Amino acid sequence: MAEACCPASCGELLQGWILGGEKLISCPINWYSRVSVTLGKPSRFERPRMRQMVKQVLLHFGQSPLLAENICIEFESTIPVAKGLASSTADIAATAIATTRLLGQSLCDESLAKLCVALEPTDSTIFKNLTLFDHQTAQTQLPFPWLPDIDIVLLESPQTLLTEEFHKRNRHSLLVKQAPNLAKAMQQFQLANEKRCCYRLGEATTLSAIASESLLPKPEFHQLLDIVERSGIYGLNVAHSGSVIGLLLNHRQHDVDQLLNILAQKQLIKYYPQTHLVKMVAGGVR
Repeated sequence: MAEACCPASCGELLQGWILGGEKLISCPINWYSRVSVTLGKPSRFERPRMRQMVKQVLLHFGQSPLLAENICIEFESTIPVAKGLASSTADIAATAIATTRLLGQSLCDESLAKLCVALEPTDSTIFKNLTLFDHQTAQTQLPFPWLPDIDIVLLESPQTLLTEEFHKRNRHSLLVKQAPNLAKAMQQFQLANEKRCCYRLGEATTLSAIASESLLPKPEFHQLLDIVERSGIYGLNVAHSGSVIGLLLNHRQHDVDQLLNILAQKQLIKYYPQTHLVKMVAGGVR
């Protein structure tokens, strides 16, 4: 048996038209999809792209994809699907590495990225560092070595949206229109990385979230912006192709309970009935 796990993402820190095309920087969190593969009869309980990935990995290493018929895939994940939490990326990336380990092989990040984007738009949670990534072609992979010490109040909406379906929409003109705002967000992100400043990071993610409103509006977004401003937390980020929102803070500096009380008082729980306290972590498949 071989195993692997990959983190979810609380939406994206940045996403939009950057350096001549749409790119993103994911926000990996301590919520994982765990996959194990063994030789044996396939299980009924698997997700379709997992088996597609097994076949791709077999081909990558010069093996017949027919061998997949004798591989059993099992997984454990409580990551909500179709919310912008990178559940599918976590599933297929963990499957890729588990299968690679079963074969006694190794797979570099660049090869993993190519295998993943061949199946679907992929989050940059597959990289250890925060990474600016072309999630559709894997051609851009620009890492940033800083891991911010950030806690996140993750607001989960009941709304769902399939990432693949979202990327089929004609968004080009809106993306290009927001390019100047993404350039500002990227500049702030780079400064945050250089100075190790969480407040600058929050400014960058908030700018990207505001730009995303023209493409995929979030319920009561401007009220959440006001709460961020009044509470003094770092900022907020959103799923640019999903429905979740993250409130970025540090539990040693900011009062989480007070923040949750404000959300309840403002009746925002009506729009985001599930809240989760999570932490930003290093990405990469373990």
